[in-house]
Amino acid sequence: MRRAARNRGVRSEVKTLVVKARKSLSGGPVAESDRYALTLEAVKALDRAASKGVLHRNNAARRKARLTRQMAKLAVAPVAPAGKGKRGTVAAAAKPAAAKPASSKPAASKPAPAKRK
Repeated sequence: MRRAARNRGVRSEVKTLVVKARKSLSGGPVAESDRYALTLEAVKALDRAASKGVLHRNNAARRKARLTRQMAKLAVAPVAPAGKGKRGTVAAAAKPAAAKPASSKPAASKPAPAKRK
């Protein structure tokens, strides 16, 4: 009974946070930073519930993927943290990666397994 009560509370909290995050992402007058914060809070709650065993880890991963996919549609970028250097800033993450030269070697493939008789 005690575990069931704890699990119910954790599940309820997760559902509430996910619904709030989805509502903020679906539209309405919400600041970008608030959208990001609500989504991040929901993701953390999903991780906590999965680590406690309240939710299956694949269930939590699926829900997190849905939230982040919805956030990506809106192109919500996290606010750059105040600090020195380029590590962890939005500007560093937004730069396109340098194009890698094409390799002259073809990709090695595994040999096909021998057929049994």
